[in-house]
Amino acid sequence: VDVHLSDDQKPVPREGELPLSFAQQRLWFLHQFEPDSNKYNMPIPLHLEGAIEHSVLERTLNELVRRHEVLRTTFVTVDGQPLQVIAPAKKSHLPQVDLSELPESVRRAEANRLAIEETQRPFNLSQGPLLRATLVRLAPEEYFFLLNMHHIVSDGWSMGIFTKEIAQLYAAFARGEN
Repeated sequence: VDVHLSDDQKPVPREGELPLSFAQQRLWFLHQFEPDSNKYNMPIPLHLEGAIEHSVLERTLNELVRRHEVLRTTFVTVDGQPLQVIAPAKKSHLPQVDLSELPESVRRAEANRLAIEETQRPFNLSQGPLLRATLVRLAPEEYFFLLNMHHIVSDGWSMGIFTKEIAQLYAAFARGEN
């Protein structure tokens, strides 16, 4: 199949300064007024049931970040102008909190506290990362997976694709596929 892309569909060269998209410019501009705001956080709390392998989920997230450069992007200001900086892919650790030994009422309250705390924590656009994740173990086969992204690197439509891709990659890695 021979695919022809118009000029506005071609990848932008990665050398030199990388300008922001119009949507990113808007979010960056608004962030300048309230840098400590959580207003543009996009939390995804996922309730997972079954045997979850922490190392497989960690590998899944690392692969997503490797594949999607926007998840490795930060936003800096040079001479008053915002620019994108795309970091090379590197492996990161997925924090895990084990609440499974706590009484159920305490466990649920602590999981909710952790979720609220994460949702309220602002992002630093110039330092990143702009995607954070924590796996909370509630019981041997029950987990709460806290994902949070800044809106400058994602949108509502992308969130469904993101969670579907997590499920597909996790399943493939759990089966031993590369």
